[in-house]
Amino acid sequence: MDDLAARFKAGDEDAVRDVVRLYSGAVQTVARSMLRSPELVAEVVQQTFVKAWRAAASYDDSREFRPWLYSIARRTAIDVIRREGRPTAGAHEQEVETAVMPMSFERTWEIYEVRQALDGLPAEERVVMQLSFLVGLTHHQIAEKLDIPIGTVKSRTGRAKKRLAVALGHLGPTANQTAGSDVQGVEPL
Repeated sequence: MDDLAARFKAGDEDAVRDVVRLYSGAVQTVARSMLRSPELVAEVVQQTFVKAWRAAASYDDSREFRPWLYSIARRTAIDVIRREGRPTAGAHEQEVETAVMPMSFERTWEIYEVRQALDGLPAEERVVMQLSFLVGLTHHQIAEKLDIPIGTVKSRTGRAKKRLAVALGHLGPTANQTAGSDVQGVEPL
């Protein structure tokens, strides 16, 4: 074993392969004793050998090789445990897996019809609606961005809403109702 450790320390590629082959099972056992997730265990095994390879030149020949490698595995597993227990990088709460319900066919079809109705608008009205409802700009901001008067933005918005109400009237009884310039029953695009 002393020969393998010396060759590993020297960076011999064959020695590195031999170390991985000889000790991967034992390193996996160390990781599995601390972690339950097979993915995290595999990550610890991989990181252990990478860290050992990077630190090979600093390996102390007076110490036994196996305990040195196992201590790297143990510290790596602790690092993974700490990382997994931390909140996400943005200091938010820890992520929790939740079930996502697939969208119904009816809802998918309604979204498709809204997109088609938007695509059917004249270009200048479509742009105003996209900037308003998709980007979230105010009438003033749209007027500045498009370099047009605010009255033009308002009239294009009004015409577009009326066209959309007609095109999408079949989606529900409230789609044809308007209050002022707002179309009721139609979600913002």
